[in-house]
This record gives sequence, C-alpha cells and structure tokens, in this order.
Amino acid sequence: MNGRTVLERFPAGGPRGSWPAEEFAQARRLEGLPAEVVMDLATDTFLVIVRSGEAAVDAVA
Repeated sequence: MNGRTVLERFPAGGPRGSWPAEEFAQARRLEGLPAEVVMDLATDTFLVIVRSGEAAVDAVA
C-alpha cells in the first residue's frame, strides 16, 4: 500500500487560468483535511490526496 487516499482526479489539460485540482484541495484544507495535489504521470492526471498518518486520521476523526 502506498499510504495515501485519493479524494479526486482531474485531467491535466484544464482550461487556461483554471486550477481545479488546487481549488478542490484548498476547499478540503479549509475543512481540516491535509489535502495536497500530486501528478500521476502514468495517467496524465492531477490527484488530490491525503497521506496516511496521524495528521490525516486526526483531521477525519
């Protein structure tokens, strides 16, 4: 297991000036989840993830 939970996937080719993955991650951070955006090169998508660990567990609890 890679120790992360994928919350959402976004295609890499979004409209110019639009950052939907970053906006989604920011909204989750405002809710208390330590969300971050990573690139999945194999599928050419941005993933919004929460890494496993105490911070993620505390935020969900």
